[in-house]
Formats: sequence, C-alpha cells, structure tokens
Amino acid sequence: MTRVAAIDCGTNSIRLLVADVDPATGGFTELDRRMEIVRLGQGVDRTGRLAPEAIGRTLDACRAYAASIEELGAERIRFVATSASRDAENSDTFVRGVLDILGVEPEVVTGDQEAQLSFDGATKELVGADHLEKPYLVVDIGGGSTEFVVGDDRVRAARSVDIGCVRLTERHLVVDGTVVDPPTAEAIAAIRADIGAALDLAEESVPLASAATLVGLAGTVTTIAAMALGLEEYDSEAIHHSRVSVERVREITERLLSSTHEERAAIPAMHPGRVDVIPSGALVLLALMERTGAREVVVSEHDILDGIAWSAA
Repeated sequence: MTRVAAIDCGTNSIRLLVADVDPATGGFTELDRRMEIVRLGQGVDRTGRLAPEAIGRTLDACRAYAASIEELGAERIRFVATSASRDAENSDTFVRGVLDILGVEPEVVTGDQEAQLSFDGATKELVGADHLEKPYLVVDIGGGSTEFVVGDDRVRAARSVDIGCVRLTERHLVVDGTVVDPPTAEAIAAIRADIGAALDLAEESVPLASAATLVGLAGTVTTIAAMALGLEEYDSEAIHHSRVSVERVREITERLLSSTHEERAAIPAMHPGRVDVIPSGALVLLALMERTGAREVVVSEHDILDGIAWSAA
C-alpha cells in the first residue's frame, strides 16, 4: 500500500483525497475526502485572468489540506489543476502559491488528460457491476469544462469542451454582476445553443451515442441524484451508483430553471456553492441524455479525484 494525497483543483471547487492505494491488488482505503467551493474560475471566461480574491480563497483551502496531508503522513502528493488554470494568463501566481504551501507544483493538465483521469476514477470499480454494459460514456460536468470519454477496459475516445456550469452561468445568466433568477427563456435558449454546439464539437472525436452505459460525475450530477432520491441531507453512499432516469432528470432540470435562488438554496442536499450554477449544469446533462438517447445515468461519487489518487500510487 502507498499512502497518497490527491488534489483536484477545478473552476468551481478544490477537493482532497488521502488514501492507501495498492495498484497491484486494487486495494483502496479512503482516509480523508473533503471539498471546498472556492470558485477559482471566477470571471476567467470574461477577463482571461484569475481574480486575486479567487486565488486567495483557493490558497486558504490548500493550507487546510496541507495540515491534513502532514497529519496523515502521505508519501506522495499529486495536485491537478484543470480548466480555470488552463485559461488564465496569470496562472503563474497561483502556481507559486501552491508550491510554497504544499511543496509540489500543480499539474495543469490538458483536457484529454483530465478525461483519462476521470474515466479511470469512475470505472475501476464498475467492472463486474450488475447490468452495466460496456462501452461506458463517462461525462464529467465541471465548472469551466465538460469531459466526455468513451471506453471499455481503456479509453477509446475523449474530448473536453468549454461548457462548464460556471462558464455558462457567467456567460448567459449574469447581468451587471448579478445572476438573473429565475433564468429568462432567452437565456435558457442561449445556454442550450452553446451546449448543442459543444456536443457537435465533442461528437467529431467521441462517438457519444455508441455507449451502452452513461456514467455521470461531479457535483451537478450527484446533486441531481440527491434530489431524485429525495434525500434530506447529502448522503454519498446512497448517491454512489444510484440511477436516475432521463424523465426524472428532465423534471428536476425544469424545477431548477423555474426556481429562484432562495428556492434552490432550500433544497436539502444543495451545497451553497452550487445554488447559482446548477441550472446550467443540469441543462448539460439533460442535453447529453437527449442527444444520445440514454434512458438513465449511473451516478458515481468516484471521479477524477480517485483517478489522480490511482495515478499517484
């Protein structure tokens, strides 16, 4: 067993996983898993730069993670930074801060590398799962981008496109610095158009409709699953490997689009950091299911963070 620390720093959140991993046997013992909404990608789509306050929030989270990593005695650390860091002109400021705190530089991975890590994290434990046919289509709806990966025992095709929930929200739902609530019909149509164009782009290299099983990752999908299950509080064990039909996804998406900030915030399993951006994320999931004809999505709590941990070991 190797004790590793994996950090996934995305556009909306930063997450830590400390685990004992044995790649030879498939052994995996989770010791600490946590997440903070830091919105590192705040304004990146508009300005091309990381905001100083966003960098500050993210580095504060890194300090807390460093304390846990030291306490648990992780032997290896891998820090992966995704869409917001790829897009920002001033990412060097962020990189230096992480190096000072954690002693490692963030790896600013490409979209294809991000897709591979997501696939590995989501599918390693699906082998032998009842009634789950291959190939899998793994969709990871992030803050700045969404990754699509088709594979069976290995990745066959992957593509990352810029339709993350934060990016779409900032692009179409923010007016004079305020999120329009609920979204207007015109804004929803504009988001749908962006998603449709991005799916067209993804299909140039990934046969989305060829997969037998759709596997959904990240906060948008897991929150929709929590709503579908009627959970009174977030329960990762109940959510993990649950299945949500396309009809239920459509109902929940319509509910999110027609509700106000306060109404969404009152949903028991809703993280405060997702309240404003989840309508856009739900539209991505629904559009994908409608495009591919998927009757259900299998929800995974294991994703790129777990893939990072496997790779670190």
